[in-house]
Amino acid sequence: MILDKFIDTLNAEKGYSVHTCRAYRSDIFDFIQFVVARQDAKDNIAEKLFWEKMNTLDKTVIRNYLARLVKSGKKKRTIARKLSALKAFFDYLVKSGQIRVNPAETIPFPKLEKTIPQFLSIDDIVRLLDSIEIKTWFDRRNLAMFETFYSTGMRVSEMEGLNIEDIDFKSQMIKVFGKGSKERVVPVGKRALNAIKEYRASLKENFIPVFLNKNFTRISSRSIRRLLDKIVRDCQLNVPVSPHTLRHSFATHMLDCGADLRGIQEILGHASLSTTQIYTHVSMDRLMQVYDKAHPRS
Repeated sequence: MILDKFIDTLNAEKGYSVHTCRAYRSDIFDFIQFVVARQDAKDNIAEKLFWEKMNTLDKTVIRNYLARLVKSGKKKRTIARKLSALKAFFDYLVKSGQIRVNPAETIPFPKLEKTIPQFLSIDDIVRLLDSIEIKTWFDRRNLAMFETFYSTGMRVSEMEGLNIEDIDFKSQMIKVFGKGSKERVVPVGKRALNAIKEYRASLKENFIPVFLNKNFTRISSRSIRRLLDKIVRDCQLNVPVSPHTLRHSFATHMLDCGADLRGIQEILGHASLSTTQIYTHVSMDRLMQVYDKAHPRS
């Protein structure tokens, strides 16, 4: 299938993660089923019917597809993601000589509203982390994992892929492989490092993955989320918390305490500074302190 070949290039040439490739495939196949008007059509049949209609495919068809997404109640961010997948797919077809022009090229993305990320207060972070018991190696793993989340602002996929040789305990740095297999080095605090040492000391072997499941293989992102859900329930925070919430909390608290925005960008692994700027919702107290100190007529 041409769709499979496209997905292979995303992985091999652009270094997209398995999760991103899966999302792209799902989004594009949803469009294919729309074009052939057969939601029950399987891969090979759907693609065959799709190619038969390729000569009639233009931006009007794509606009009709996007209109259906709007009508079905899809969020603007979801629609933008699906359009991005289509643009990339048709661009691949043009470059590989399958079609002459990209019918999605001139279609604008929906204007997205800027959302302020959800984050926990410092008190809530302390409450969450201090609630984790350290009776078993499972407990020690959980404490080490979530201390590291808050200490580094890593993504859950980055935490899942972390290997023991990526951690430099002496220089207090961690090598992280982020989106698109991009490598960066981030600082990590002593509290998190000590938690990792205590957890690893409770294991009988020196396993390569840092964080393990009950079968002593690499813990999955899904399991990490499930563990965090349980910890949040047990300490009765009564607010939705995900691994990304810890990442947002890390960035927000760093900025509130005076960290440089570009430094946060490097640590988080953002390609663009504009992505990091969503964290500039500093506390009003700090903003007033800066104003009082800097303004000549305050």
